[in-house]
Amino acid sequence: QVQLVESGGGLVQAGGSLRLSCVCSGRTFTNYAMGWFRQAPGKERAFVASISWSGGVIDNADSVKGRFTISRDNVKNTVYLQMNSLKPEDTAIYYCAARLAGSGSRRFQAYDYWGQGTQVTVSS
Repeated sequence: QVQLVESGGGLVQAGGSLRLSCVCSGRTFTNYAMGWFRQAPGKERAFVASISWSGGVIDNADSVKGRFTISRDNVKNTVYLQMNSLKPEDTAIYYCAARLAGSGSRRFQAYDYWGQGTQVTVSS
């Protein structure tokens, strides 16, 4: 079993920055590709970014390209999402997910484990 615990969410003004962290425990971290998804009220869960087990392959949703950066530290068993130039439409609950595979996916159904989520609110 894999446990994922996110942190780093909060309230920020438009144009500001936040860094989300997700600590993975329970299994070998490098067996998993990791992803970040978000869900706004009344909307479906949406892909944000993914990263392969080695960190060598990264994918970003068009809506966050140039603003968000996903990274991982395989020593600390942690994946990060650095979010810059935040916009009110980035407001959502952000979820970390682990996929038992080498590479990530844009499909939330492809992931095996999920964190509890962390709220990000961007005020205008």
